Amino acid sequence: MRRKLVVGNWKMHGNLAANAELLGGLRAAEPFVCEAAVCPPFPYLASCVLALQGSHIGLGAQDCSVHEQGAYTGEVSAAMLADVGCRYVIVGHSERRAYHGESDQLVADKAKVVVSKGLVPIVCVGETLAEREAVQTEAVVKRQLSAVIHTLGHCVPQIVVAYEPVWAIGTGKTASPEQAQEVHALLRAQLRAATPHADQMKLLYGGSVKADNAAALFTQADIDGGLIGGASLKAADFTAICRAAL
Repeated sequence: MRRKLVVGNWKMHGNLAANAELLGGLRAAEPFVCEAAVCPPFPYLASCVLALQGSHIGLGAQDCSVHEQGAYTGEVSAAMLADVGCRYVIVGHSERRAYHGESDQLVADKAKVVVSKGLVPIVCVGETLAEREAVQTEAVVKRQLSAVIHTLGHCVPQIVVAYEPVWAIGTGKTASPEQAQEVHALLRAQLRAATPHADQMKLLYGGSVKADNAAALFTQADIDGGLIGGASLKAADFTAICRAAL
């Protein structure tokens, strides 16, 4: 059995007071059966490390640079994230791909750097509404994951994959459990062709996951948890989702 993983992506939300209240609520709700983690904005990583001391809740970052160090103003390296206590790094989120022009290869290169620093990349894949309506979902997600598989080689079992249909992120629309499972099964099959460890790898679903739909999603055969956006900003909501990840 793969232990479920639920990760909160706070995106560009939060402040010191709100973060402390949120993490206090999550700590009060521990322990969880699943693994749980939160990914705050960069400025709050250090304070969140302190707030989570003694907790089983992990810490992640929302992105990192493909470069290890140097004259890259505004960038944050994977080594820095490891240094402050992160375990996870989200790479290739659809908002990074859309708003910052990140290519499949850049995402793969970031995942490789993250692995090289002993961290776990959460590699996001997913299609837009136009791509789904054009029956291109399979081609799109397989292309996105293929770049990571070819770049990481034998290290690919060290990643987590998050399927996030772009049309379901922040829209209130959610892929049905059956729709999500169909894509997760495709991704699992693609990973099986690349590594004998595919059945031990975690595949997450993201896209308007809430307390009232989490259980139905998480009981699907190849869905091993969730990458949670808006619902991760309220302790009660995120706790309920974690409780659904059995």
